[in-house]
Amino acid sequence: MVKIGNVEISGRLSLAPMAGVTDFAFRRVCREQGAALTTTEMVSAKALVYKDEKTKSLLYVPEDEHPCAVQIFGHEPEIMAQAAHLALEISGADIVDINMGCPVGKIVKSGDGSDLMRHMELAGEIIRRVKQAVAVPVTVKFRKGWDNGNVNAVEFARMCRDSGADAIAVHGRTRAQMYAGRADWDIIRDVKKAVDIPVTANGDIFSPEDAEHILRYTGSDMAMIGRGSFGNPWLFRQANALLAGQPMPPVPPLNERIDRAVEQIEELSFRTGEHVACLEARHQLPWYLHGVAHSGYYKQQLVHVESLNELRHVAEGIKRDLI
Repeated sequence: MVKIGNVEISGRLSLAPMAGVTDFAFRRVCREQGAALTTTEMVSAKALVYKDEKTKSLLYVPEDEHPCAVQIFGHEPEIMAQAAHLALEISGADIVDINMGCPVGKIVKSGDGSDLMRHMELAGEIIRRVKQAVAVPVTVKFRKGWDNGNVNAVEFARMCRDSGADAIAVHGRTRAQMYAGRADWDIIRDVKKAVDIPVTANGDIFSPEDAEHILRYTGSDMAMIGRGSFGNPWLFRQANALLAGQPMPPVPPLNERIDRAVEQIEELSFRTGEHVACLEARHQLPWYLHGVAHSGYYKQQLVHVESLNELRHVAEGIKRDLI
């Protein structure tokens, strides 16, 4: 068990917040498979404060999804404080997470995400203001540094702790790397040695063995799985078994995986409507066919589905022809 502030987390694996991926339906699948902590897609603090309805919709957290965190991004301390309060009010989440690691160009150009690693004083002020605005634990997610000439994760971690962060998560790449190359687990280990608050390790966890290795190597309290969960939420169940010294369960057969993927989209449609859910299906469901022989035809079918009935028809074809 890991404790972040007053929130108890009954496992060591969490699901990373990922824009366009970690909607409530996908989070539910990962939680079923053993993700002990889930986080909403990151939302713009400014959009939230300005009452943007689409932004608010991203903060939906079902009653049975706890513990759960909401993640906000921005660079204006007062706006971030207001947004943190609103995000909790809308979601009922247990933790507020501040994104200081997103490397995407449009985020960084606005002074948000990983750009804050170049402005440590401002980053500290944001953490302090958010901490004052909410009564739940506050966490921060950041990267190794801006680029290889500006690696400051250890100093940044200490600043987060001193500013009141209850826990931190570190992605072992610089902003310049984006998602290329290898994640540096050494820097995560250095961060863990430098601070006395919980540390979550993130980067290059694509197998159960990766999860076990990153926790053992870095000494981190938790491991955060991101892209490794795409089409394979069963990674959580397998990694948990490995961590517990238990026999590793096999990944379910393809027909079960596809059925659960379709259920995920059906569940999403109850809240977002069929059209939006099918748009999500177009980019999420092909992941479930990764590594499946002769699946190219059906991947193409999936990226063009326009209705739930069409999705179900494609799923039946997959189960008929690829199993």
